[in-house]
This record gives sequence, structure tokens and C-alpha cells, in this order.
Amino acid sequence: MRKKTTPANGSKMPSARQSKRMPVTGVLSKRCSSVVKRKGKAVEPLKNLLNPNKIPSGIPPAKGSSSGGDDGFDHTEFPPEPIGDDNLCPVCGGLGFVRYDLPVEHPDFGKLFPCPRNHRANDAERQAQLRKIGNLDALADKTFDNFIIDSDSWQPDEQRSVANAYRLAIDYAQNPQGWLLFEGGYGCGKTHLAAAVGNARVSQGEVALFITVPDLLDHLRAAYAPGSDEAYDSLFERVRGAALLILDDLGVENPSAWAQEKLFQLFNHRYMYKLPTVITTNADLDRMDGRIKSRILDKQLTTRAHIEAPDYRIQAERERDPIYRNLDSYANMRFESFQLEPSLAPEHRRNLETVVRAAYSYAQDQRGNWLILGGSFGGGKTHLAAAIANLWRDVGRDVVFITVPDLLDYLRTAFEPNTKTTLDQRFQIIRNVQYLVLDDMGTENATSWAREKLFQILDYRYVRRLPTVITISKDIDSLDPRVRVRLKDEKVCAVYRITVPPYAERTSSRPPRG
Repeated sequence: MRKKTTPANGSKMPSARQSKRMPVTGVLSKRCSSVVKRKGKAVEPLKNLLNPNKIPSGIPPAKGSSSGGDDGFDHTEFPPEPIGDDNLCPVCGGLGFVRYDLPVEHPDFGKLFPCPRNHRANDAERQAQLRKIGNLDALADKTFDNFIIDSDSWQPDEQRSVANAYRLAIDYAQNPQGWLLFEGGYGCGKTHLAAAVGNARVSQGEVALFITVPDLLDHLRAAYAPGSDEAYDSLFERVRGAALLILDDLGVENPSAWAQEKLFQLFNHRYMYKLPTVITTNADLDRMDGRIKSRILDKQLTTRAHIEAPDYRIQAERERDPIYRNLDSYANMRFESFQLEPSLAPEHRRNLETVVRAAYSYAQDQRGNWLILGGSFGGGKTHLAAAIANLWRDVGRDVVFITVPDLLDYLRTAFEPNTKTTLDQRFQIIRNVQYLVLDDMGTENATSWAREKLFQILDYRYVRRLPTVITISKDIDSLDPRVRVRLKDEKVCAVYRITVPPYAERTSSRPPRG
């Protein structure tokens, strides 16, 4: 019986026919020591397994790679051999994956492939190892099977957005090409779907690296410290060259110049080599570094999935949140109860009829625009705004009606002890609610904090064209310039001003009955 031998370079065993060899670099499992000698050649430590700069060039890809096997090289596979602590695979060191020596320009440069001698792709232990390598062990429960794609509390457009994101994630997990971007508020399922993509790849025996962007930057900073377990260059190369990289929570990091530069280097490298990347964010992309934004929004590379579902983690709390009960106090303010007094002057009647028709039409079909109702106190602005909100709630839409002063108090009280929802959660509720009615803008305490919070809410909804109704007694020109510019955008905002006298004056001027 012919004795099997392993070439010194760790390549495939000789086949029945002579052919060119495909050198491979093995990857260690935890059962191995930090270095395994194979006839004088050391296997790389685990921390370097994704470092593409250490791979020699000039060798064609392996069978099963994206380039296929029609390259004139021997792709003979070997029968599996038992792998035990004392009988490690001489090719992969027991982990089951290898990297082929390829030139930098090759599409499979730096990627991992199943070891030709190890066929245990479904081995539970190996999948656990891959999850640990990819930082997915804490997210092992995030799968497609347990992702909720419908809820009785969701509106039709929310249902559609979740179903679309779910479909795109499954398709990407089956064939990770290009970039996949999940956008949406906190708790809408972005991280679950991103982790599900990674876990699906791991279940197929592939490698995926999952990391939040703030954690990544912290790790990179820590790598500069003396005595760090891993040098900065090694860590950065391992991340930017990952076969599949999943970046969670882009946009919540500290936007320092150093952080922006590191992120740009990361995104630019993966953009140039078109390396599969999954990104989640709840940030406004328009506020990101323009260099990063341009690469993320490349339509030829990136598929976008915007999830409009509310935060599942505070759904129950939302039902009890007092902000959703504000509208109860205005339950009698409906279109049917709005009165046009016979004593109105003709010009005032025409004005009021015009505004009522516009309000009712907007309640029926918002088309993503805003409605601004102006006029003096008591003219009927609040009644019409509440009538719109009541009509929306009657048909099952998610709506918040609140005066601007009460809104700011609602945000401030989040700092009080024993508050069940945080400031960020309350801010997200207002910012992302499906339909928002803000009454009495301009009467709030105009502190710098109040102006900034109000602008952040309005700007977010303005950019995303979320249906919003605003009533204001002041002249629009007296508002914060940033808010004023948005309210005067005729492409987004329809502005109507009620010119009739206050209701109390109108009714007091009626002739006595009888």
C-alpha cells in the first residue's frame, strides 16, 4: 500500500494524474497549539486568518470558488479522515478551512474555502468555532426562522418594508455579492437580519465577521496600547479583508477625524475589491462623511432595505405611554363637529371652507407631505389638526398628537428617576411615529436644548417625508432659521393660514336668540 505524504507547502495530496499544485494556508482550531509545523512550514495563528497581505500570489483558485474549476488545475478531493486531538488534519489544522495562494487582483483573494480533506461542514463544533471567530456566538439565536415578519400592530407599509428586508436578507445569505444596507429605527430588526445572514453563512461552513462599528473603533484604538494582544496593523487588515464583513450600528460612533478616516479606509478597501459587506444604520446618511456616503450609496454595488417597523422592544410600553393618550382629550374634535357660523363674513367663510377642505383632503391622502396650519389663537387650527389625527386613528394608523411645549416636557422627564423609557427611546418614538401632529409650535420655551431637539425631530421627518401636521400662531419667519427653511419648502409643505377672528369673538358677536 502506497504511503500517503503531505507536500511541504501544505497543498493537496498528489492525485492519480500529475498536475499543477494549489498551495493552501491552513487555519488553526482551538484544539491546536498557536503554531503547527508541517514539514518545516508554520501555520498562521488564528488572528491572522483573514490577513490578505500575507498570501503569496500567482496561484489559481480552488474548486468551488467564484471563478469555478475550469482552470487546468487538479481539483481532486480527498476522502475525509478522522480528526482528533492527536490526529489533526495536516492541511487545515483541524478547523476545516484553507486559504489559497492567489494574486491580489483575484476575486477570491483572501477568502476561506472548505478544506479539501475535511467534509464536516455541518459539524456543530466547527460551526461554534466559526461563530466565535466571527463574533457571532452571542447572536447565535438570531436566525431567519425566528424573525418576525408580521404583526397585528403594524401598518401595511410597515409590513411590506419588513417583508422586503427579510427577502433581501435571505437572498443575500444564499449568494453574498456586493453590499447590503439595512436602514431603520432602533429595534426594527436590522441587527437580527444582519446576524441571520452571518449565521446562515456559518451554517454553510463559511466565515462571517460581525462587529458593531463603535466596538471596532474601540478595538483599533486599544491595539495601539503597549502589550496589546494583537497589533493594530494585523487587526485592521483582518477586518478589512474579511470574506464577509457585517458592520452593525454605523453612524452611532464618535465622529472624530480619526474615526472617520479609519472608517473611510475600511469602506474604500472593501469598495475597491467589492468584498461582501452587510451594514446596519439608523443614522441619516446625508450627515455622514461624503466619501463614505458615496461608496455606500453606489447603486451598482449596494442593495438598500429600509425597515419602517417600530421598535419591538418598547411596543408594550408604547401602548401604556401617556403620549399616545393625548389625543383622547381631543376626541370630540372631528370634521363633523367643526362649525362654520352663519354670521361669518363672506371672505372669512371662504377662507375657512378652503382650509377645512385642504385639511380633510390631506387626512385622506398625505402623499408624504406636511400640512402647516397658521393663524391666530382660537381660529380653529387645533380643532382641524385633531380632526386629522382622529381620522387617522379611526382607521388604525399609528399617530401621536401633542403640543410642542408638552413634547419637550415629555423628553425632559425622561431624566427623572424610575422612568421606564429612556430619552433616546422617547426621542425615537416621536421621530419615527407613522403620523405626527404638533400643535402650538412657537409657544415653547426656546432654550438651545429645546431648539436642537425640535429641529432634530423635524429634520428627520422632513428628509424621510413622514406625514406631519403642524399648527403655528406665529409668523413662520420668526422661527429657527433651520426650521423656517423646511416649512417654506413648497415641494414638501402645504401652508394654509386661517384669517377668521377667534372662535370666542365670533360666537360672542352672534345676535341674541328669540
